[in-house]
Amino acid sequence: MKIGLMGGTFDPIHNGHLVLAEQVRTRFQMDKIIFIPAGNPPHKDSMASEEHRYKMTQLAIEDNEFFELSRIELDQDHKTYTIDTVIRLRELYGDETEVYFITGADMILDLPTWKNFDELVHLCKFIGSTRPGVEDKDLSDQINSLVKDYKADITITQVPALAISSTDIRRRIKYNLSIRYLLPKSAEDYIYEHKLYIDERKVL
Repeated sequence: MKIGLMGGTFDPIHNGHLVLAEQVRTRFQMDKIIFIPAGNPPHKDSMASEEHRYKMTQLAIEDNEFFELSRIELDQDHKTYTIDTVIRLRELYGDETEVYFITGADMILDLPTWKNFDELVHLCKFIGSTRPGVEDKDLSDQINSLVKDYKADITITQVPALAISSTDIRRRIKYNLSIRYLLPKSAEDYIYEHKLYIDERKVL
């Protein structure tokens, strides 16, 4: 079995995440993609509550039979790290399962700073996503270094929809701009129903 892990705050989840997950699933012939909303991520603070982010993700992926949602990080009462999540999932699915961790290409640059990266690199493969036409010598150098020093397995894939970002969606909501077509309508409706990301609306 091959499984892809899509981790993130999903604050909110958007079509860029979904396009990336589906492209990776088909390109690498994976059996499933597991979306893992971060519970208490060490690198950033989220704006919407854990349950709101979980529900938005659930609504966004429910029409794809190959997408699954996991609470494996949400149900932890402490900082969550990728190494712990991957170990738990490997215990669940067995050592014969190929695990791919999907992340933004920019995060590849930070991989050596991740907790127990020297162990993590032997437990899963990495797929970094970037936008077409982006040439990044630092990224190429980093990948070459990680392959040489850690025997890491890293692939970069290009995804046009990555121009969409959660940060921009939150900004648009704040300034009362349209977010239509940037994320699934079910997630958009949920945001407006629960008045998420509205902090004294401003006008540009």
